[in-house]
Amino acid sequence: MLQSLSIRDFVIVNQLDLEFEAGFTVLTGETGAGKSILIDALSLALGARGEGGVTRAGCDKAEISAIFAITNNLEAKQWLVDAEMENDANELILRRVMYADGRSRAFINGTTVNVTQLKELGELLVDIYSQNAHHSLLKLATQRNVLDNFGGLSSLAMQVAVQYGTWYTLNQQREEAEKNASAYADELADLRDKTRELSQIVISPSQWDELQNEHLRLSNGASLITGGEECRELLSEGELSAMRLLTQVQHKLQNLREYDAAIAEATETLDSAIIQLEETARFLNRYLQRAELDPERLAALDSKIQNLHNTSRKYRLKPEELVDLLTKSQLRMAELELFANDGELAKQEAQALAAYMELAKKLSDGRQSAAVKLSTQISAEMQRLSLSGGKFKVALTEQAPSQYGLEQVEFLVAGHAGVTARPLAKVASGGELSRISLAIRVVTAQKESIPTMIFDEVDVGIGGGVAEVVGQLLKQLGEQQQGDKILSQRQVLVITHLPQVAALGSHHLRVSKSLVNEQTLSTIAVLDDEARVQEIARMLGGIEITETTRQHAKEMLER
Repeated sequence: MLQSLSIRDFVIVNQLDLEFEAGFTVLTGETGAGKSILIDALSLALGARGEGGVTRAGCDKAEISAIFAITNNLEAKQWLVDAEMENDANELILRRVMYADGRSRAFINGTTVNVTQLKELGELLVDIYSQNAHHSLLKLATQRNVLDNFGGLSSLAMQVAVQYGTWYTLNQQREEAEKNASAYADELADLRDKTRELSQIVISPSQWDELQNEHLRLSNGASLITGGEECRELLSEGELSAMRLLTQVQHKLQNLREYDAAIAEATETLDSAIIQLEETARFLNRYLQRAELDPERLAALDSKIQNLHNTSRKYRLKPEELVDLLTKSQLRMAELELFANDGELAKQEAQALAAYMELAKKLSDGRQSAAVKLSTQISAEMQRLSLSGGKFKVALTEQAPSQYGLEQVEFLVAGHAGVTARPLAKVASGGELSRISLAIRVVTAQKESIPTMIFDEVDVGIGGGVAEVVGQLLKQLGEQQQGDKILSQRQVLVITHLPQVAALGSHHLRVSKSLVNEQTLSTIAVLDDEARVQEIARMLGGIEITETTRQHAKEMLER
């Protein structure tokens, strides 16, 4: 749900901060006052393509920020999780900055994003229905989703898509195997030889390190033994060994301690050093007892290392990288062995296709039934919306199996009796399109997830009782009811010039413009009860408002 919208230096808006409520909100104002500015600004925050000239005269940039509560919008929350932009506040902040030179920047929860990302998320938050704005219902994909949601078929449609993916993968594998059978057979033979060779010699990176360390030790065995014996002699065995000299120093210091206790610190340090030297001497004794020359083991290591180097040069890899080559070769070999068994692959493909067709036919049956009901209900609503004789039809056109099923779903509309039904995307009149969209949304509202809907020009070309019907439908769209109980509220924001529609709004905003410092500025105000009477009276009576007009306006609001 849209909670607030902040606009800075946009077209003829200096600074505007609006708070929004759930339910049916109307937006009114004099012609030319800038009623479309709010929708234009919000559209940019939702990812609409920016155009030049939107910054207020004399300003470097325009800024639009929209805050949404998304506690119950599971699709938007999942989008944020997938994009790693979620927060713990169940709140979403969209921000768009438009510069005077035509550049723009977009942000989601403070993170810089591209406009495509902003648009993807925006389509999960708001639907805007107007002649010029983005209209998701014009997309065939949206029409298909509307039908599936209405018929309770969304889960089945997802199963169909998954099963199609399984069949398509197997189909591609079989065709590839048939097309490249000879090449695959040769590759498989080569892989078998390669894996046999590598399996006999390949070691892991850690084993390669151990092998090199052992080879280094054995290669220098004589030096290690000779050097170790020399160190032992210097340390503890010789006449002038370090241990003998330090022991002499130790005795002298102990005698000197009797004359000055401060020397105790030196004796303690020396005692510790002697202990360390004794440990070193014991280690050298143990090491030299174990040390030996092993020419046979050294020769075996030389041979193994040489074989590894030869093999790595053959495949242009480092010795420690051969293990990855072996793993990849084994995986590819397993894949090719499946291809070689074309009978098994064809069997799996046939089973997957049969499973897909079973699900797809079930989906087709459900769509046929849902299409009839949806067509009938929307056609009935159209009669109430000054589209007498108009018809709505959900056309299901058979198509080749795809992830979307066995048919293409398309909404066809005939605005009046005797008119040929055409695709919804080709309906010419903006007002007609908006009213048809309204009829669709009223019928399908309880099964749709878009929480905020904005309608512009829904009342073009109508008046009188039909205008009141439009208002009632919009109010109904903003409330989900069960009997007399309102279960939940959506947001429905409507720009209207009809008092019959405006009087039915739960909330009322008025747009006005004025001249400030020789600049035309637009403002939007939230109207209280008294101001609403005055605004409805203006819409009823024009320039000169009489007491009778005010009374009429008051009656309309009370009713």
